[in-house]
Parts: sequence; structure tokens; C-alpha cells
Amino acid sequence: MTAARRSRVLDLFAGPGGWSEGLRALGLRDMGIEIDPAVCATRAAAGHTTIRADVAAYPTAPLRGKVSGLIASPPCQTFSAAGLRAGNDDLPLCHQGLDDIARGSDTRAALRTACTDPRSLLVVEPLRYALDLRPDWIALEEVPAVLPLFEHTAHLLAAVGYSTWTGVLNAADFGLAQTRRRLDQPAPTLLFGKALNDVSWIDADGTPIRRLDVTEAAALQGFPASYPWTGSRTKQFEQIGNAVPPPLATALVRPLVPAALEVAA
Repeated sequence: MTAARRSRVLDLFAGPGGWSEGLRALGLRDMGIEIDPAVCATRAAAGHTTIRADVAAYPTAPLRGKVSGLIASPPCQTFSAAGLRAGNDDLPLCHQGLDDIARGSDTRAALRTACTDPRSLLVVEPLRYALDLRPDWIALEEVPAVLPLFEHTAHLLAAVGYSTWTGVLNAADFGLAQTRRRLDQPAPTLLFGKALNDVSWIDADGTPIRRLDVTEAAALQGFPASYPWTGSRTKQFEQIGNAVPPPLATALVRPLVPAALEVAA
């Protein structure tokens, strides 16, 4: 296996570059799949390779034999505490989708139609890609409410030979300056709810202290001050709120890379 093959990482639902920046710190680069044009513009400005496409519709066949690492952060809006949590109603359908994919049966179209929020079913996509591509390592991230689905995914991956771990991590334990589960002390989690143009820094009691600008919010997510956010102010805050903090991404991938290189050597 060539060095180029070993370092090729596929990033599903790539977002503005949280995983990409985390990988860059390790000397790795990813190829992201992302559908939002503003997000793709941010990735391009930051120098991250992107395929603008729908992860659920993108074929896996052209990627077989070309991916050593798989990363995925499915959209969290349907499961997040900041959203309406329609995903809770869709959990049984998502579990069914995982089992069907593991059996080689693609029922996604029918299940998506039955979902309260069709985005909920995107959480099954990492398993589809993993079973089709068989990468050396896999790293998935989502809000804590998705843990039962990730545990299910891990069980199905273990059945085909992967060693797996699932759990809830606090980003503050990995160098991020906020207690995001996913310097006085770390800041509380930044709340990017419906008022995306009014993101406030809150104290421990939840009382707003003051509004944050884009650069401050991005810094609390672990991005450099010079990161080239694109789109409207609202779109920029949306991208920051949805991004995986780069320091957390680096910490999650670092222990996986040596193992992957050893296997591939």
C-alpha cells in the first residue's frame, strides 16, 4: 500500500473545516463531501479539498480502495438540544436503517419518507461508507443524544472486525476553551440556536454577558483568528456552531493514525 493511499482521508458532512484543520495539525489532508455552497466556499478559501455533493446520494464505488481513514459528523439539528429534537421520534427508523445496511439492504428511501425529519436518517451514512470502503480507521462525532445510534453502529462495525469505542467527551479536556460536550475557566458551550446573528457569551448560570463577534466565536471553537469564513454573518455563525473543534479533531485522530500506518506498512 502506497503512502498516498495511507494518508487519504474521506470526510463526510465535512463542514467548514474543523476536522480538516485537526488533520492538518497531524500532517494529514482530507477530501470532504459537503453540500452547502457557503460552507464549500469557506473550505476552498481555507485550502481544503471538497466535493460539493449530497453524502446520501454520492456513490461509494469510485472510492473503493482509495480511502484509508473515514470521518463523519452527520448533521445534528434533529437531535441537538438547540433544535426541536425531531430525531428522537425517528430513532427506531434510524436503528432499522443501520440493521438494513448491515444486511446489504438499502431501505433508506422508504425510511427517509417515514421520518419526522428526513435529515435524521443521515446518521446511517457513515456505516454505509464504512462497509463499502473498509477504511483502516473511522472517527465519528455527533451530539450526545446520538450515542445509542453510534453504539449500534459500533456493534455492527465490530461484527466485521473493527475494534470500537463510543462515549461522550468534553472538548475542554482536549484544549478547547469552552465546556463543549462534543481564561478564567473554560467558557460554557456556545449556543447557536435560532438567533444565529446574536450569539452571546453566557456565565455559569446561563445569563448572557455580551454578544460575540465571528472571530471570538471561532476562537472559542478552536479556529485560528485568520480563518476565512465566507457568507453572511448568520451563515458564518452557523458554520462555526456546526463545526467540530479542531483541537478535539486532532486529539481524536492522533491515536488512530499510527495504528493505521502500521497496518498499511
